[in-house]
Amino acid sequence: QSQLSQALNGLSDRAKEAKEFLVQLRNMVQQIQENSVEFEACLVAQCDALIDALNRRKAQLLSRVNKEHEHKLKVVRDQISHCTVKLRQTTGLMEYCLEVIKENDPSGFLQISDALIRRVHLTEDQWGKGTLTPRMTTDFDLNLDNAPLLQSIHQLDFVQMKVSSPVPAPPILQLEECCTHNNSATLSWKQPPLSTVQVEGYILELDDGNGGQFREVYVGKETMCTVDGLHFNSTYSARVKAFNKSGVSPYSKTLVLQTSEDTQSEEQTLPFPVPLERSQLRRMSPFSSTLNLQPSFSGRSYFELRSSAHQLSLHSSLQSLNSAVDIKKMVAVAWFSFDPSSAHADIIFSNDNLTVTCNSYDDRVVLGKTGFSKGLHYWELSIDRYDNHPDPAFGVARIDVLKDAMLGKDDKAWAMYVDNNRSWFMHNNSHTNRTEGGITKGATVGVLLDLTRRTLTFSINEDQQGPVAFENLEGLFFPAVSLNRNVQVRARMG
Repeated sequence: QSQLSQALNGLSDRAKEAKEFLVQLRNMVQQIQENSVEFEACLVAQCDALIDALNRRKAQLLSRVNKEHEHKLKVVRDQISHCTVKLRQTTGLMEYCLEVIKENDPSGFLQISDALIRRVHLTEDQWGKGTLTPRMTTDFDLNLDNAPLLQSIHQLDFVQMKVSSPVPAPPILQLEECCTHNNSATLSWKQPPLSTVQVEGYILELDDGNGGQFREVYVGKETMCTVDGLHFNSTYSARVKAFNKSGVSPYSKTLVLQTSEDTQSEEQTLPFPVPLERSQLRRMSPFSSTLNLQPSFSGRSYFELRSSAHQLSLHSSLQSLNSAVDIKKMVAVAWFSFDPSSAHADIIFSNDNLTVTCNSYDDRVVLGKTGFSKGLHYWELSIDRYDNHPDPAFGVARIDVLKDAMLGKDDKAWAMYVDNNRSWFMHNNSHTNRTEGGITKGATVGVLLDLTRRTLTFSINEDQQGPVAFENLEGLFFPAVSLNRNVQVRARMG
């Protein structure tokens, strides 16, 4: 009896624990149901917020399309009205002239014939090149890139917040691999040697070259990136950090980079001997990108800069913020050549990409590799071949200018087109300032881009051609030429 009673006591304790455990499980069932309802409500609210944001963005994009639609209609209707008025005037003049031709009195005819002939020639000149060319295309040059958003939606998933793993250590910038060249900067970094934490990617940040806030210029897995299209003669600060699923590392040490001076040709000497580890930084960047808004490697780029690879190796300097050494920068002229990667396929290159022609009878556009956003710049184009009196165009353009039409046909280019007798300025298919004086084989066309005064001026054989061609220029401009197979030009700079 004593043994059975003792055994029952132990079993009773287990039964009591089981009852308490059942109560705990029933409470868990209720808690799971309550948490599920709360979590579902939170999930629905988050998805609804995404849908609302997408609808708002949809309305904004539709508004832009409608504005583009109205703009195109206005341009075309204005051209219709303008052409109708000119056609009515021309038709009236033709009818009047036909009546005058019927005049049987020779003396009366001679009294008005000279004036009528001048008026007919003047009216014909008013129907010059471009007058009967549409000022606006019917296509909507808008492309909605929804692939990244769709990819993000497909990858949208829950994150287990309670899993603890370390964030990466700060990356180390490799000074021997970092450099600047003309208006581009190459940066290289690595993880600390003893770090074993997995890294999913890196974020490279650069300021605006004027002491402003940092902005992301590259996000990706690579450990080297070239940022092109920077301002000349400017000081940039750069830093990088790593990230994984657990979070983002602290920043690396900040580097200060000086881009090259673009308005002088004499080198300045260093005021003292440069340490060997710093002298290695003054070399050409071995990397350069060829597409707008793209770094040297795969990843996302938010810095609206364009590539610029150059012929001339320019000196640059690099210093760390934690160093008391102040290296005096080297200065030199900025050079450029024509860019095969962005040119129309019909363009033919030679002479280390300094000479271009075309294999088509239609006008094709080619750009220089260097973009300018400030400062004073002058270059010349030598006419090495000029047959059958074509009208090549010279000037500057955005990177996304039309490549299969005369320079100046769209709003991305500012140009002067010229034949063997006269020239016109053209932007957005608007022709202005007809000026006497053309080009022949051996002529030199000069382009003066003054981004301090924000003006563009042209010259032929060192004499200014017409007035100041364009004013209020602002942004990033690339040297540009359009030509056909009857023309060959050679770039001269420096």
